[in-house]
Amino acid sequence: MTGPDESPSFTLAHVPGVTPDKWVRKWRERVPEVPLALVHVSAADAADVVRERAADAVLLRLPTDRTGLHAIPLYTETTVVVVPKDHVVTAVDEVSPEDLADDVVLHPLDDTLDWERPPGRPAIERPATTAAAVELVAAGVGLLVVPQSLARLHHRRDLTYRPMTDVPQSRVALSWLEDETTDLMEQFIGIVRGRTVNSTRGRQPAPAPKRKRSEDKTTARKPTGGTRQRGSGARRGGGRRGGGRGGPRRRS
Repeated sequence: MTGPDESPSFTLAHVPGVTPDKWVRKWRERVPEVPLALVHVSAADAADVVRERAADAVLLRLPTDRTGLHAIPLYTETTVVVVPKDHVVTAVDEVSPEDLADDVVLHPLDDTLDWERPPGRPAIERPATTAAAVELVAAGVGLLVVPQSLARLHHRRDLTYRPMTDVPQSRVALSWLEDETTDLMEQFIGIVRGRTVNSTRGRQPAPAPKRKRSEDKTTARKPTGGTRQRGSGARRGGGRRGGGRGGPRRRS
């Protein structure tokens, strides 16, 4: 965050498994004069980081308490089950909740999936963190269902994972305070949304009102050098050149 007497800066928080590297690179290309600082936060603390103004924005997982916050969903993650490499489900490409009915499925306290009821049989005790749950899977205590990025983050050689069907999925979103959409925040929103450097945002200026056709004609016909005098040969009073009014032209 930037105070009134401080140089501009931008602080971006992000939860485990979310990698903002490509957006950080874009920021440094487009806004090199403003340093961007990264802060790692837990899923439970993610929303409060911006509410407490410890960060300008946060990359978090939905669902979460969005009171007082804007949130732009960015992408949805595949949900996977983490299992030992010799587990029976490794023989298939996808796993359903019914396939885990006889297994103990760990449900850590920092779980980010919006379960009505996790699959499988519950463990006697809930692990405190996802990292602790992964250790229990490696010890043969149970299985773990998580977003794919968390399975990659906690990768172990003795474990693997398979995609799951018919289960909740985690959505990653960019979130910031409702009343603090600063110019720097707009810059970062443009980057995560894939806007180019030359793209514009918001309403375009209203076009100038068109003049009425009668006004255009009046302006176009308005003489610039006074009233034009008629030549001596111009017709007067509607008569024709040559003979008298209405008479035939005399041959010589």
